[in-house]
Amino acid sequence: MIKDLTKGSPGKVLIQFSIPMFISVIFQQMYSLSDSIIAGKFAGENALAAVGASYPITMVFMAIAFGCNIGCSVIISQLFGRKEYAKCKTAISTTLVTTLVLSIVLTVIGLLISDPMMRLIQTPGDIFKDSSLFLKIYIGGFVFLFLYNVATGIFTSLGDSNTPLYFLIGSSVANILLCLLFVGYLHLGVAGVAWATFIAQGTACILSLITLAVRLKQIKVETYPRFSFTVLWQISRVAGPSILQQSFISIGNIIVQNLINRYGTSVIAGFSAAIKLNTFAITSLSTLANGMSSFTAQNVGARDYGRIKKGFHSGIGMVLAICLPFVISYTFFGSQLMSFFKVDSSLGLATGIHFLQIAAPFYFIISVKLLADGVLRGAGSMGQFMAATLTDLFLRVVLSYTLAPIFGTNGIWASWPIGWIAAAILSMSFYFSGKWKQTDVLRN
Repeated sequence: MIKDLTKGSPGKVLIQFSIPMFISVIFQQMYSLSDSIIAGKFAGENALAAVGASYPITMVFMAIAFGCNIGCSVIISQLFGRKEYAKCKTAISTTLVTTLVLSIVLTVIGLLISDPMMRLIQTPGDIFKDSSLFLKIYIGGFVFLFLYNVATGIFTSLGDSNTPLYFLIGSSVANILLCLLFVGYLHLGVAGVAWATFIAQGTACILSLITLAVRLKQIKVETYPRFSFTVLWQISRVAGPSILQQSFISIGNIIVQNLINRYGTSVIAGFSAAIKLNTFAITSLSTLANGMSSFTAQNVGARDYGRIKKGFHSGIGMVLAICLPFVISYTFFGSQLMSFFKVDSSLGLATGIHFLQIAAPFYFIISVKLLADGVLRGAGSMGQFMAATLTDLFLRVVLSYTLAPIFGTNGIWASWPIGWIAAAILSMSFYFSGKWKQTDVLRN
């Protein structure tokens, strides 16, 4: 259901809009976690490490998809907030056409460079074959991943956070069941994990596009251009920096993964399990930030900056409340959580536990940073958004390589909270400066 986020109580509207998105993330992370859990349980620690070793590379592709999601969401939300419905539909159709072409090109490139990328990050020989196979199947489904993420961005930019939830629930359940079938029953190993994701994601993509086409008929306009280079330029001005920012993060993660891979398969397996849990927490916190971004974009379109401030204050309490169970469970019950992944070695288990104990207490800080980023992103203030995020990345990479020779893997893990603290200071200073109110991404 399409919803106007410029009306009603800011806090109430933000909560109602964000709750379905938060539930969506829970299901999304459940099937992401299930991949690793099922791989570890039925195919062993090497399979878990194989899936984990390719994870930073798959995140490069996710970064591009998410960057396009941001670009289209900001522009569509602002046009919707301005009640410029014809331009809004032009932006949607332009986004979908561009996304299809770009995803096909990137699929071809990804298949060509997958093995060199695995060698670049020094993937151990005993898991190289499985990691490469997983990555190739994943890249083969990139068109589905790309279009699904953009369709989700379009739904949320129109104030509809329920429809993506329904598709994600179906996709998550299907992925888990297929993963159990392919890995647990048919014994397809790492390939089974990849094919389960491919099929579930592909089905969700096709259904979401059909639903989007039906839903857009509710927006009544006489005629509108199906493609506009002007609108594409406006989208690119937001999506371009977003893609670069997300890609830099993923490349930074690959550089860090290269360092981690030097410690062997057991450490890779333990880190793979822990980083999946960490991603669950961070993505959950990012969900409210994404809701804040759509809320901000529509209200920037309506020129109601006071409403954005009220929404931000309400959001602070929400993200801190979401943080609490993650901080408690990861800090004090890390060993129990790690046991679900069937990490066999004591070194792998200790690796995951130490990462969680070092990172989790600082979720309170990163949560506030992410919410401020949501405002900056929704307003189209991409320079400030990139500056804060890339500061986190730079410190994480530099400190990982600086501290690892002194403190071992714990030195690598310590780089996460240090980067978060520095980035949070920047994001909050940018928010309070108010310069984001002067951004106009809809100018030609």
